[in-house]
Order: sequence, then C-alpha cells, then structure tokens
Amino acid sequence: MSADQGPPRLTRAAAFPGLAAPPVRMVHLGLGAFHRSHQAWYTQHAGDAAEWGIAAFTGRRPDTADVLAEQDGVFTIVERSGAGDAFEVVGSIVEAVDGANVHRLAELVAAPGTAVVTLTITEAAYAATGGNTPLARLVTALAARKDAGAGPIAVVSCDNLADNGAVARKAVLAIAEAVEPALAEWISTQVSFVGTSVDRITPRTTPDDLKEVAEQCGYLDEAAVVAEPFSNWVLSGDFPGGRPRWEDAGAIFVDDIEPYENRKLWLLNGAHSILAYAGLVRGHSTVADALSDEVCRSAVESFWDEAARHLPDEGLDIPGYRQALLERFGNSRIAHHLTQIATDGTTKLRMRSLPVLAAERAEGRAGTGAARMIAAWIAYVSSTDGFQDPLADDIRTAKTHDGEQRTAALLALISPDLAGDSALVSDIHRQQDDVAAASTHA
Repeated sequence: MSADQGPPRLTRAAAFPGLAAPPVRMVHLGLGAFHRSHQAWYTQHAGDAAEWGIAAFTGRRPDTADVLAEQDGVFTIVERSGAGDAFEVVGSIVEAVDGANVHRLAELVAAPGTAVVTLTITEAAYAATGGNTPLARLVTALAARKDAGAGPIAVVSCDNLADNGAVARKAVLAIAEAVEPALAEWISTQVSFVGTSVDRITPRTTPDDLKEVAEQCGYLDEAAVVAEPFSNWVLSGDFPGGRPRWEDAGAIFVDDIEPYENRKLWLLNGAHSILAYAGLVRGHSTVADALSDEVCRSAVESFWDEAARHLPDEGLDIPGYRQALLERFGNSRIAHHLTQIATDGTTKLRMRSLPVLAAERAEGRAGTGAARMIAAWIAYVSSTDGFQDPLADDIRTAKTHDGEQRTAALLALISPDLAGDSALVSDIHRQQDDVAAASTHA
C-alpha cells in the first residue's frame, strides 16, 4: 500500500492473526465508549476470554455499530496517564449491531449459549416509557428466550444507579407484566438481576485521538476509545448460566454492594456533577480545569465531607478514595468534557445529591454541600438552553419564572417535597450566586 493511501484499517485478522473470534455468550445493550473501556476490557482480560464473545447493540444511533462492524468488532483502548499513552487492541466484541435490530437481539438472547446480558443504557432509560426503549427491547428478547426454552440468564446493570440490579428488575418486570403476566412470572424465576458499581473515566474520543492511534499504531481505528489507567468493577448477584472470570482482571464480587455503590455515586459521580455545573457556569470546559478553580474544588470537598458521614468506615477507605479521585480528576491529559457529564441532571441529582441532603437533614444539619450541587445545576440550566435532559421542556417552562419562584420550580422537578421548603429554596437560590461569583467569564 502506498503512503498516499494511508494506514490500513484495523481488523481482527490483523490484530489477532490465527485466532478465531470467541463465540457469542454475552449480549450488551448500550454500545458506547464506556462499555468498550470497561466491560469489554474486563472480558478481554478474563482468563477464559476465548470462551466469551460479546454481541453489542447500540442505543439511539447505529453509527458505532457500523464502524465496529467494518473492523470485525475490534478496537483500540488508549490508556492515558500523566506519563504518556499505552495502546491495546480489544477483541471481546465479536458482533456490533444497530440497536433497532430487535430481531437479531431476540435471536441472540434466545440462544442457549448466551448466559449474560449487560446494560449501559444511561440512568434515564430505566424510567423511559414506550415500546422502543432499551428495556422494552430486552423484554421482547427475554420473551423469545422463554419461548425457546433456553433456560436461566443473568442481566447485569452497569449504569450509575443506586441498587441498579433491583431497579432493572423492577423496570423489566413492569414492562413484562403489561405484555404478558406469564412472561413476567418466567422472568421473576429465570432471570437473575446483578447489581454493580462501575468506574473508569472515559472521555469522548476526538479526531486528534484517532490521528494519534494511526500514527503510533500504524492502522486506522475509527472506534478507538481513550480511558484513564484506573478501573473498578464491583458485582453482586447470581450468574445461573455462568460468566467470564472477570476477577482475573480485578473485578470484585461481594454480598452487599450498597456501600460501594454509594461511595461511587456520591463521591465520584457527585463530584462530577458539581464540577460540571459549577465549572460550566464559571467558564471551564474539562474536569481538570474545573478542579483547579478554588470555588469548584471547595464545593466538591464540602459535599464529600457530608457524604463521608454516611458511608461506613470499614473496607471503603474513604480518605484514600478521595485522594485518588483528586489525582484522577487532576489528570489534565484526560480531557473529560463537562458538557458530557452535565446531561440528564434531573435524573442524576436524585441519586447523587438528594440522598446525602436527606441524610444530613435527618441528623439536624442543613446539608449545604448537597444543596450546592443543586444550586450549581440550577445556575447552569438558567444560563443556557443547550442542555440535555429528559425533562427539558419542563425545565424551560420553570425558567420562565423569576427569582426564588424559578428556583422552587426547578427544584420541584427533582423533588416536589423539597420545593415546598421555603428555607431550603432560599438557601439554594442564594448559593447560585456563590457558584457564579467571580466566574472566569463574568
């Protein structure tokens, strides 16, 4: 091939010469960058990886599936640390499919060899209604498995929801009950819903990242993902049809996942929300930029102090976890854009701010740090119409009010009960000014 034609496209045959693709035994819904950097990476590093191939389905659009299909499912992970970049080709995804192809989804889930379905469908998808949601498609596929007599299967939620396994079970059963009560009964006995806590910062891949892969690796990979070196996966639940040996890659299996979920949701995800909303209001674009702003960092530390009071001391190493987060967030070579984190605020704040706020108030404290997260969100949506949220129309309606009335209307979209607390509304309204004070673009 001449230099004018550029590097060849990455393919499975080139990346893994002489090795057959593993058989499909897992199905994933929500094919995106995080799935590739996390569940696909863990599966690649399982000791029995040759036995566990993934068929991954996209969410809203088919683009990623189209690109990956041209590459036989293989892609590059760029592990980005302060010391430089490392490159690894991952081959655990063996089929990439448009999420709209429900027939293929049903066919794969109904196959006797399929033992696990994993989900990264975003927090908002668990409350979505209609016949073409990810969970509605999953129920259709589970019905096909029931009809095929293929036996029990595990569904593993990898979304940032407290008690995500139970949330997934409740949502799936509700859809199934509306379709056919007998299907709901079969799911309740034959489908195990596994809870997880997942963690690996995975920013959007940029054209410059793809160019670097081509230059450093000598091939074109349009599905490459960038991720930090750190990764964490904690799981709790049964796998009646078996699973990959993810523990070989560092996954942890526990009986009680709630403390790990809360540590992640409150300390990491909660800090991300504060940095996103306050950072955007103050003119920043990345997590590292926002963390360097004393106003943003102080808000994070204040919230962490509150959240830590409601996390058990044993086994979680909260001081060490906080310090590690500061180091991870401060990695300026990971351009984790705040606009990526700022989506779906009404859904996320219910899980990241409200539990800590409620716990603080139950013990007679104001919960100022948790309230500041909400204040930062209100300041953000008040300053722009360029937000993404499942309640976007309601947010725009609430924004037609002024002053504390607007604050109360926006707070009501997260918690109607709290919106009736005039003292809290006043505190959140006041804190919006604190967030924006001396902003870098004022």
